[in-house]
Amino acid sequence: MYNPSSFASKELNELHQQILGTRLAMVVTQGEQGLQASHLPLLFKPGEGPNGTLYGHFARANPQWKDLQDGAEALVIFAGADAYVSPGFYPSKAEHGKVVPTWNYVAVHAYGTADVFTDAERLLNLVSALTDRHEAGRTQPWKVADAPADYIDGMLKAIVGFALPIQRLEGKRKLSQNRSTADIAGVREGLAASPDVHDQALAHLMR
Repeated sequence: MYNPSSFASKELNELHQQILGTRLAMVVTQGEQGLQASHLPLLFKPGEGPNGTLYGHFARANPQWKDLQDGAEALVIFAGADAYVSPGFYPSKAEHGKVVPTWNYVAVHAYGTADVFTDAERLLNLVSALTDRHEAGRTQPWKVADAPADYIDGMLKAIVGFALPIQRLEGKRKLSQNRSTADIAGVREGLAASPDVHDQALAHLMR
């Protein structure tokens, strides 16, 4: 990704927090079918390897898992808050008018090659961990064990799991760092005053 030094995010814990905070990632590969992308919930284990390891699964009917099996490098995209930045937010607009719209956003890109697996026990552990993560906080959390065992066995045969040790991480936090202090404050205040929750989330990151 195009990542000027003023926007580059290199602190490992910050990158990990963005990964953990992204509920649905995009997994991109290049293989015999050309470019393919799937939107997947992933399990992240920060302590496994220098950059952490990602776990997830594809539907067996989705041919993209074969790219990973063939050794293709995967790009996994974790998109964070984003917001349109109006020139009207900048105090400098009134001074010289030399301003244009832009977009502020946060993103992390992870790269690596994956180990593909179909072992039923390993798949069961993965889907159980993913379920527990996303059911946490519910009054009556659902567990995989709540479904009939033979039904779960059948569902496990319909998926293919993968473990992807992250070999390279890139982070970007484009939060108007290239603007003056006054313009940054103007963007933050303008977004915070917006009724749009996405704008407000981005403003919170600029504090």
